[in-house]
This record gives sequence, structure tokens and C-alpha cells, in this order.
Amino acid sequence: MTVIAPGMEIGILGGGQLGRMLALAAARLGLKAHIYCPEDESPAAQVAHAVTVADYDDRAMLDKFADAVALVTYEFENIPLATVKRLARRAPLWPGIDALGVAQDRLREKRFLQSIGIETAPFAAVDTQADMAAAVDVIGLPAVLKTRTLGYDGKGQFMLRDGAQCDEAWLAIGQAPAILEGFVGFEREVSVIVARAISGELACYDVAENEHRNHILDLSTVPAAIEKATADQAQTIAKTVATALNYVGVLAVEMFVCPGGQLIVNEIAPRVHNSGHWTIDACLVSQFEQHIRAICGWPLGAARRHSDARMRNLIGEEAEDWATLIGDRTAALHLYGKGAARPGRKMGHVTEIFPLGALSTGR
Repeated sequence: MTVIAPGMEIGILGGGQLGRMLALAAARLGLKAHIYCPEDESPAAQVAHAVTVADYDDRAMLDKFADAVALVTYEFENIPLATVKRLARRAPLWPGIDALGVAQDRLREKRFLQSIGIETAPFAAVDTQADMAAAVDVIGLPAVLKTRTLGYDGKGQFMLRDGAQCDEAWLAIGQAPAILEGFVGFEREVSVIVARAISGELACYDVAENEHRNHILDLSTVPAAIEKATADQAQTIAKTVATALNYVGVLAVEMFVCPGGQLIVNEIAPRVHNSGHWTIDACLVSQFEQHIRAICGWPLGAARRHSDARMRNLIGEEAEDWATLIGDRTAALHLYGKGAARPGRKMGHVTEIFPLGALSTGR
């Protein structure tokens, strides 16, 4: 691969806040970001060098976009595979199509993780309503029914606590192909952000502990309140996943920490991730810059922390308190330039910074 040099243009599929922060990281390194998304106005477009507004199935515009950029990456995984395959025929595309295909399908993802020796929750495929009862017999209750594709932030999921809920659950997820996952009794949720370069070089950030509210990430704290051996194992798992996928770019691996320090992988995300936003303010090289470095063929940067951190998402009207938040000299405010503050919409985040080691005591 030809190394992408400053001044060249990189293409980003998706115009959300992750695309925005990728574009800002690219600009810091002297690169130009070209956003492709269907929305007329998007957070990423506000800070990009160029923008193409078109549907993901517009072949002519996809070809034009691919010809205008030195490579293509993406900020979310729910992109039609036909779209990325077409782009990959005309420009380098990272992360690769295989990794995207695995992450798009929860059943394929679970089978992949098991094939490389990584523990997951017990699961069973549910392709039709008739499969529900058999899946419950195998997995047991409680369990979570999830659509195989297109689910995020709790969407496309239904918690089953009683076998009589099978029909209700099937209707609730839209009667789509699904996976039934056994409920995992965990102590906390954590995630690891790992970067892998084209050369195979790896860089892993410290483990973040995550708290959710209404199925949406609310708070990420670094370091996580886990034993060093558990943290080391979590990073090893993330590196194993990235290597097995022959991955290029930043990857997030979400896990449950169970009693005794046992780790169960919940899901992977083939992109920069909400639980890694703290890296912007607590690390020399953020997850966003790390992703740009990796896909451009540059050496990876240092992933170590210079501070402890607590990142909180600003959901809906919470962002309207920006005037108070901006006055906190121990915190960094990030607003995404979105319009209406709808309930459940991620409008920004704020990261509190603490001296290194401050959050390790008393937790």
C-alpha cells in the first residue's frame, strides 16, 4: 500500500459525530477529509474539506467519491456490504470488508469469536417464529432476543423472562432473523479500544468501565475497577480479535466482567467507539488519530494515558447546560453541532480529567 501523505484526501462513510471527530483528527495531521452521507446537514460535514450528499446505493456518486479520495474508511458499521464492495474495487478500504461482515451480523460474530477461542454468552439462531421455543429450551431464561443486524443502543432487542413472551418478543423485534443470547450475570461492563496497523503493529488503550442508562452509554471511567490480571486479559482478547480479523484501524471490544474476573465478550465494533472518547483528552494520541494513522500506513502512536478520566455522554437536553459545563476547568466539553436535542440523541460529551492514579484509589 502507498503511504497516504499530508495533503491527500481520505474518504469517510457516514456524517455523524464519529465522522466529525475522525475529520478533525485527520485535519490535525494535515490530511483532508471527504464525507459521504445521505444527510443534507451532518455533524461531520461542518468540519470536512469536502462533502458528497448521496444515498449509499447511488452507484454513480459512489464511483465519483471513490475516484476523488486516496482511501475509504467508515464511522459506523451498518453500511450495505454492496456499497463497501463497490468502493473497494476503486480505492483502498479499511477496515476490510471481512471485518465489517463479521461485525454486522451478531450470529456470525458470535461464531467467529468462538472459533478463535474467545468466550461468549450462550446463543442460538432464531430465523423464524417457530425457532423461538426451541431456542429457549436450549439457552434457558432469562435471555435476550436480538436482531442479527442493524441493532444499536438497545434497539432491536427484547428481554425474555418467561416462555409465554416468545410471540411478543418475535413481534417486538420486527420478525427479523435474530439470535437468542443467554443472560450473563456480570459485575461490570468494560471495553477495550485496540488499533492495528497494516504492518500488524498493535496499540491497546487502557480498559474503560462503562455504565449505561436506557441502553445508551452514559459514563466511561478509566481505569476500570478491575484487577491488573483481568485488565491484561481484556487487552489480550482485543488484540487476538484484531489479529484474527487481519484488521486495520481502530476496533472496540465490549466485554462483561463476571465474578472471579471471568471475561465474556459481548460484541465488537469495527470503528472508533463512544467508550473511547476519553482518549481525546487523556492520551497523547486519541483513538481518532490512531485510526487515521493506521489506515494511512503511518506508525501507530502511544496509547498510554497521561491522566485518569471520566467521560459522560450528553444526551438530549443535557447539552443545553453547555454554559455551566464550559466553566469547569477540570473538564473538556465536546459538542457535535447537531440540531434538535431529541430524547436519546447523543449531542456531545464531557470528559473530566484527574491526576494519573487518582481514580484508582477508593474504587
